[in-house]
Amino acid sequence: MDEALLRSLTPNVLTVLVRRGADFAAAEDAVQEALLEAVRVWPDDPPRDAKGWLVTVAWRKFLDQARADSARRRREDRLEEEPPPGPASAVDDTLQLYFLCAHPSLTPSSAVALTLRAVGGLTTRQIAQAYLVPEATMAQRISRAKRTVSGVRFEQPGDVATVLRVLYLVFNEGYSGDVDLAAEAIRLTRQLAAAIDHPEVAGLLALMLLHHARRAARTAPDGSLVPLAEQDRGRWDTAMIAEGVEILQAALARDRLGEFQAQAAVAALHADAPRAEETDWVQIVEWYDELVRLTDSPVARLNRAVAVGEADGPRAGLAALAELDAALPRHTAVAAHLHERDGDLTTAARLYAEAARKAPNLAERDHLTRQAARLNTLLRP
Repeated sequence: MDEALLRSLTPNVLTVLVRRGADFAAAEDAVQEALLEAVRVWPDDPPRDAKGWLVTVAWRKFLDQARADSARRRREDRLEEEPPPGPASAVDDTLQLYFLCAHPSLTPSSAVALTLRAVGGLTTRQIAQAYLVPEATMAQRISRAKRTVSGVRFEQPGDVATVLRVLYLVFNEGYSGDVDLAAEAIRLTRQLAAAIDHPEVAGLLALMLLHHARRAARTAPDGSLVPLAEQDRGRWDTAMIAEGVEILQAALARDRLGEFQAQAAVAALHADAPRAEETDWVQIVEWYDELVRLTDSPVARLNRAVAVGEADGPRAGLAALAELDAALPRHTAVAAHLHERDGDLTTAARLYAEAARKAPNLAERDHLTRQAARLNTLLRP
């Protein structure tokens, strides 16, 4: 059974049903039933036209469901008759499905879950495992999301920026359970890039590839985090870096700069440095200036303070940091790093320990705790 084929066909089959008049929630349920039927039937009797087979079976499942529900009898009269068997339409409405799953009326977590289910073709159990929540909780979240978008017209234009934010949320979840969400996000973004010619879609794809290329070097054998400056760059995926840089250059050449292109440019400069000491921090500061201009994001300003500390010295970095809200996530960790570079190890050790208490995950907490312990060891008589 080719699971990758089934997942790639899922959004196309779902959009066919919605185009025929099925509401989103019922169509999605019917497609999931068709996928289960495919898993059962295809190993012994593979179809010639996989998409056509799934469309036919899913449409029958939907009609059966509609006929069985007395509340839908009036709508059933308006449904078109089942089309005769034959090759499925080559029209790909996947882009509209992306827009629907990232609808502004959905919370970010619901949009992510619905995108993984409807566009990514993942099961509810897989999504629940990836997000470390009970399957019943994830099923309720997806069910609410489907009800929310069921009344949205499929022809309504969508917001590319919202879709990209949802995909970036998926990417940043990384790996958990039996689903590699970073790889899944890259796959979905490639699919989106094939459906729409947009420089920010290319920028996000480039950003994902450039970050993902460093994945093997991010953790030590014991599972602890390895900071960028200390990573073994020989373990970076150079082919993935080259692809990301090529995609980014093509996007930047269109002169329609967006936040994901700017972030990808920063990642490309890190990837271009053979050693951490050779990083072009001056250019990185310039790109963060562009990112702040585009988004005025506090996170971008925080990262800019780190870059300023590298380009112009830790005192300059601390001055830039002083302009930001101290409650900002990672603010304390950045302050610790800059104080250490400035030679104030006592303050840095205290701030590392404080940052560890605020860390959002165990790996980051352990890393910051080790940093504090390292400095405290140096400070002992």
